[in-house]
Amino acid sequence: MTVSEVQERNPLAGGPGGVVGAELTDYTMLVAEPASLVIFGITGDLSRKKLIPAIYDLAHSGQLPPDFDLVGFARNITDVKARLCESVREHARTPFDPAVWDQLAERIHLVQGSFDDTVAFARLSARLAELDVRRGKPGNYVFYLSVPPSSFATVCDQLAITGLNRNAHGWRRVVVEKPFGHDLTSSQALGVALERVFPPSSIYRIDHYLGKETVQNILALRFANGMFEPLWNNRHIDHVQITMAESVGVPGRAGYYDGVGAARDVIQNHLLQLLALIAMEEPVAFDADSIAAEKIKVLSATELLGPLAETSARGQYGAGVENGVPVTGLADEAGFPADSATETFAAMTVGVATRRWAGVPFFIRTGKRLTRRTTEIAVTFTPPAHGATAARGAAVSNVLVFRVQPDDGIELHIGAKRPGGGMHIQPVSLGMDFRSVFDPAPEAYERLICDVLRGDATLFPRREEVEWSWRVIDPLLEHWAGCDRPDNYPSGTSGPESAERILSRTGRAWRQL
Repeated sequence: MTVSEVQERNPLAGGPGGVVGAELTDYTMLVAEPASLVIFGITGDLSRKKLIPAIYDLAHSGQLPPDFDLVGFARNITDVKARLCESVREHARTPFDPAVWDQLAERIHLVQGSFDDTVAFARLSARLAELDVRRGKPGNYVFYLSVPPSSFATVCDQLAITGLNRNAHGWRRVVVEKPFGHDLTSSQALGVALERVFPPSSIYRIDHYLGKETVQNILALRFANGMFEPLWNNRHIDHVQITMAESVGVPGRAGYYDGVGAARDVIQNHLLQLLALIAMEEPVAFDADSIAAEKIKVLSATELLGPLAETSARGQYGAGVENGVPVTGLADEAGFPADSATETFAAMTVGVATRRWAGVPFFIRTGKRLTRRTTEIAVTFTPPAHGATAARGAAVSNVLVFRVQPDDGIELHIGAKRPGGGMHIQPVSLGMDFRSVFDPAPEAYERLICDVLRGDATLFPRREEVEWSWRVIDPLLEHWAGCDRPDNYPSGTSGPESAERILSRTGRAWRQL
């Protein structure tokens, strides 16, 4: 099918028959087959703030498949379209265009019901069948579970009861959001519940970090440039730091966050995925199966380094300052019990037991109400051990930094001679900001929703990856369960003092936030 033919069929695409002025940024996305996307929980925060704005952005840039329909399933559907329109105005990446929204809104259909209501699912089935007949579609459905994990199995069972999980002609896919369980046992139970209804190849576990351009560029920088891969091993790399720091706290999120904590919320998924990409071997092909196979090898070889009392730390933010405004501590947040042991800061040390990485520590940390918001991976190379500059104490450690947010880019820190007499070396930075080099990139959810519609699972973690990650985290959580309360740290700082000792005991230091 040619680009013009796709544009003529798709009223949301740019070009003839499409929205006037719509930007066609990547027409390869448009060749996805006609499909209906069902969002369970369309009135929830994730849908309103991320999913619907991302779908609007895809419509605005002409990247939705032809004959696309969006079906929302919720308990209350009163004024839903008006609320979604406001969400698009507030959260979409691209400018609000009434013509684009009106054409998208015509493709939004609503079904009222609860997740345990089989009759409501029968109405959903009838609506989808009616849309297939009206558009001449083959019955391709994506079911997006924007619901609490406790509802995953219920929704999947209802899809099975009504036969929506299978079709002799079209395909069926299901999308689930983290958390993928609370520990290894619950994660395995979730995997069984999903695979009881859908084959593994039809299950898409979303980790939105994998949709970020900087994260994808880890593989590009490593394997498309000849200068780095020969140095990517324990002979040349001293250590790796992976950091996700947030300046905000968790007000209003007690229902989700209390009892979960920073390690489960961030390290088990986002940060161990980043580790896998940094440490994996080059895949035989850049496709879903090949990349997943290499990530699984890394995660299965990843292990906590001990003793955990010295190589890990956890903390809980107290009163302090957030962006210049005084804030309360977690214990005083609404919904959190005063004696809550939920950690808002977590740090740990792991190793990867492979020939490439033996002896290289990976230091991982995440926290809320820290000095500033940043996510980065810093690969620190071993400094020169001999030669004139090393003898004079002038050598510096080269550091390659992948900035994931907020300013996506890559930096290389090197040593350069300061002007003037003598050999005085100081660190300098060579940097590349993605926004200054490339056109604006789509947001992570835009890329991931497109990939689901196209059937490309490259950026979605497999069940094995998730379960190996829990095998890494569970022993640390069990250790902390037997310890005293998390250390307190003032909001607006870099975390608890116990985290600093993790690196200082090795003669290293965390990068400044």
